Amino acid sequence: MPDLITKIETTGYSNELGRIARKLSSPNVGLFRQLRGISVVYGDLRDLSPKVRLYVEENVDLCKPDNIHICDGTDEENNHLLKIMQKQGTIIPLPKYENCWLARTNPADTARVESKTFICTENKSDTIPSPKEGVKGQLGNWISPKDMQDAVKQRFTGCMKGRTMYVVPFSMGPLASPLSKIGVEITDSPYVVASMRIMTRMGKPISEKLQTTGGEFVKCLHSVGAPATGFVESSQWPCDPERTIILHKPAQNEIVSYGSGYGGNSLLGKKCFALRIGSTIARREGWLAEHMLILGITNPQGKKRYIVAAFPSACGKTNLAMMRPTLPGYKIECVGDDIAWMKFDKNGQLRAINPENGFFGVAPGTSRASNPIAMDTVFKNTLFTNVALTNDGGVYWEGLEDETPKDAKITDWRGKAWVRGHDSTPAAHPNSRFCTPAKQCPIIDPAWEDPEGVPISAILFGGRRPHGVPLVYEARNWKHGVFVGAAMRSEATAAAEHKNVLNSTNKRFQNIQNTKPSKRIRPTTISKRHYDDDDGDDTTEGSKFCDNCKHYFCFCRESVTNHPVRQTTISITNKWI
Repeated sequence: MPDLITKIETTGYSNELGRIARKLSSPNVGLFRQLRGISVVYGDLRDLSPKVRLYVEENVDLCKPDNIHICDGTDEENNHLLKIMQKQGTIIPLPKYENCWLARTNPADTARVESKTFICTENKSDTIPSPKEGVKGQLGNWISPKDMQDAVKQRFTGCMKGRTMYVVPFSMGPLASPLSKIGVEITDSPYVVASMRIMTRMGKPISEKLQTTGGEFVKCLHSVGAPATGFVESSQWPCDPERTIILHKPAQNEIVSYGSGYGGNSLLGKKCFALRIGSTIARREGWLAEHMLILGITNPQGKKRYIVAAFPSACGKTNLAMMRPTLPGYKIECVGDDIAWMKFDKNGQLRAINPENGFFGVAPGTSRASNPIAMDTVFKNTLFTNVALTNDGGVYWEGLEDETPKDAKITDWRGKAWVRGHDSTPAAHPNSRFCTPAKQCPIIDPAWEDPEGVPISAILFGGRRPHGVPLVYEARNWKHGVFVGAAMRSEATAAAEHKNVLNSTNKRFQNIQNTKPSKRIRPTTISKRHYDDDDGDDTTEGSKFCDNCKHYFCFCRESVTNHPVRQTTISITNKWI
């Protein structure tokens, strides 16, 4: 190449041809540094497979970014992005800890927006069941392909002007696992890139695998957007809450998210990919993508079993996955705290991997008393969001009262001074989060990255129900277990936009608590005879329900003493605990 440059210069074509020749001789500049006329300010276009490059080109034309950044996942890149966010005011350092940062979002962008989350299919019945006329279903939202196309065009056309487009190749699951899947997220948020680096396996190794295999990937397009009025309320956290929309197209393995920077809406490898699109891929391929923790339990005899447990968000998965047993001789080890991908192996054994690489946990309520393992995990290399700040450069949230000096000066999640015992609003947002690497967990399971997954021996289903149901009960058989899991209800939590709202079932029980004790409706289990019946027959005489109201859980006003089906919750629970 130097010879070519010399020849061009000596023949008098030292201007345009010389410029081209120099670009060809230096792969980090020139022809390899532009795409559709847009400068590539970081990374190398040659790292992108043809399919990925085509996907990027399409979205460059749509979104019109000022620059393109192809992520490699290195420490140098991460430090660069953290400096950018600090300069923009998106994050502030937490000098009390090692490499920890605090982000404060727009108050209108603090949780998942399930009411604005849609699945796109040709036929509505492929997405949601058809409810009775005049009734709005609760099992998801459908959007037609044309409406999705219109929504994308209206929101994404030119949405990245003045911003950098980040191309994030990532793997859900260990790269060598046959259960793992690859995605590429395009975003204009450095906060998303920094978080994806924690929550997924991200960067050049993923690009290299796509190059060598030419494989398919899940397409993930995200923009924080900007209000249609052009007025940006919070420059350090741009978003467009009025037009936020989260779209999924299972047939094309495609995710589109606009208007929100909050993790549940913008880290598209998490709920959007790992659960929603993941479940449709799993259905086609014969495996399961579930909202479940994975943990290993070793008994005093050294026998180890792995279990998965399904609870809704903010209902205790992280606390259970990181439990410190009080029973002598028992040991708990964590594989994952939120999502499980499961498949039967060739021997018929159900196996599970954790597709994530980090913990995106709810901060309030986490303390040395409730979850000492989490507290030993999160104060290094962590990105906190919407927690409170202490004057010594630390963090605070509800639950840390006993661990924070009484004279500490606290700034709440909105950036305002906050005084314990005086302010009625919480210091940390109820859905404030920590985003931290899983490998830092002191009880991380040795097999947490095993490509084959860990063998599963039991499945738990649970939720947040303070009234009206037994604390613990066991299904009679696998079929009954499926029924119990499918029929469970839970309180709405701060993890979604409907904060502090009870589902309809719990509203009834909440009303019950306000009645006089003698008039309260007492929940009862089915008869003790039925629990003692081990033949698996679900139609035995012992399984009849309350003679008055014909329900598993009695809604009549008979006292427990006079009730035809006696309450046996305590005896059954004690038997298995």
